Amino acid sequence: VQLVESGGGSVPFGGSLKLSCVASPYPGSDYSMGWFRQAPRKQREGIAAIYTVTGSTAYADSVKGRFSISLDNTKNTLYLDMNSLKPEDTGIYYCAARLSTGCSLSEPDFEYWGQGTQVTVS
Repeated sequence: VQLVESGGGSVPFGGSLKLSCVASPYPGSDYSMGWFRQAPRKQREGIAAIYTVTGSTAYADSVKGRFSISLDNTKNTLYLDMNSLKPEDTGIYYCAARLSTGCSLSEPDFEYWGQGTQVTVS
């Protein structure tokens, strides 16, 4: 599975961005996807995940209430709507997929990764 992210950029404090991630080929009917980010000089962390079968989602506390993950199966595309952005949201954002059930924000659980897209909030 190849994952390609887009939508990153530079935004002011309090701004919004929407990230996209296209998966090819289509991973199937039972899989989950997630968004991770790596801030400068920090480890990569899971921030949002979605399980395709139930639509259940999970969020890190740092983004809960501000970010929203969604999936359009007709377009094989994962989205991350980011609102009320803060400087601490700056980092490289990665899309990831795993062919397993349930939501996870744990990096070792994911098998496929995109190259990342930069988000800068100032």
